[in-house]
Amino acid sequence: MDEVEVVVAHSERATLRVGDVFLKVDADQARIDVEVEAMALVPVPTPEVLWRKPPVLAVAAVPGTALGRLGEPSTASPTAWAAAGAAMRKLHDAPLPSWAGRAGRDLDELAADLDGECEWLVRNGVLPAGLVTRNRQVAEAAFRPWTPVFTHGDLQVSHVFVDGEEISGIIDWSEAGQGDALYDLATLTLGHEEHLGNVVAGYGTDVDLDVIRAWWSLRSLLAVRWLAEHGFDPSAPGCEVDVLRSRM
Repeated sequence: MDEVEVVVAHSERATLRVGDVFLKVDADQARIDVEVEAMALVPVPTPEVLWRKPPVLAVAAVPGTALGRLGEPSTASPTAWAAAGAAMRKLHDAPLPSWAGRAGRDLDELAADLDGECEWLVRNGVLPAGLVTRNRQVAEAAFRPWTPVFTHGDLQVSHVFVDGEEISGIIDWSEAGQGDALYDLATLTLGHEEHLGNVVAGYGTDVDLDVIRAWWSLRSLLAVRWLAEHGFDPSAPGCEVDVLRSRM
């Protein structure tokens, strides 16, 4: 009998693996609705939906291995990283979905949330004031006009799977929707700056690298408290706090 593996579990959602089946349990059914609809629309490989019985969604495992993990060196080839960039260009060129995603948050609301998190990080002594101030300055470049595209919205490197040098599947689409293309590219390369050139080459068009770096700072500043409160360590080597330090 296959063992049950807890892939991720916190107060909002949990994902379990049993053999080649992933069971996703989510307290917010709207996220599952988005995930199922997005996977039906996107022109890139996604997991097969096996069945759905709220609050559980069952999907098949995709072949291959994750492109990488935050905090660990990636063993994927430069060609595989470029293939991830090409897959993102294909997604971003797809017809827009009808809804906004995480990468499409209102900029004024996002700036207010960022200022609140920066104040909390300093007031509680979680991070040095100079580190927070510098990264808040870097993050400012993300607050500019952008043209909406179909975004994944949570394109962590562990959500992109490769089989050899080909993209075999992209998972976890619950944050998908209209958004800023550079948010996806920044999320994919967070903590893996050395592979940014390969991703951009595969993407096939010029991108503003200052905006990519801005999203690295912004995403990391927003994540520190949430990660700590949900049992993760943003200070682990190569993770969010190290990303913030790299901007100094």
